[in-house]
Amino acid sequence: MIRAMKAEDYEEVRRLWMSIKGFGIRSVDDSREGVEAFLNRNPGMSVVAVEDGAIVGAILCGHDGRRGCLYHVCVAQDYRMRGIGKAMVVFCMNRLKEEKINKVSLIAFTKNDVGNAFWHRMGWTKRQDLNYYDFTLNEGNITSFIED
Repeated sequence: MIRAMKAEDYEEVRRLWMSIKGFGIRSVDDSREGVEAFLNRNPGMSVVAVEDGAIVGAILCGHDGRRGCLYHVCVAQDYRMRGIGKAMVVFCMNRLKEEKINKVSLIAFTKNDVGNAFWHRMGWTKRQDLNYYDFTLNEGNITSFIED
């Protein structure tokens, strides 16, 4: 079952994130408060996949009024290659279309072979014409990567 993510899903979604090898978790943005603020700013846009009574997939989805963005797209390893990721992406794309958003982007780590292969299969275009920059406003918002 695919449904909109709720704030009450946080603990289970975080457990999913923590089970994904190589996944990057930010100390502030991915805290309960950070995720709740994101969900409140983008109501009904983010999604979870529930199977066997547990959350097995999740996407944080939002927009700035011009462009949509997908964050933390993941499916539990034992549930991959069953169409769950695609169904969640379709959910998010439809919600963005309802909001009159015409373009959506995401960032995938270059070392994320599974994720990059997924986006390629889904027909997304890897941009070659731009550089991605960021600037840290909060040095306390540290990224930790999940090991084994």
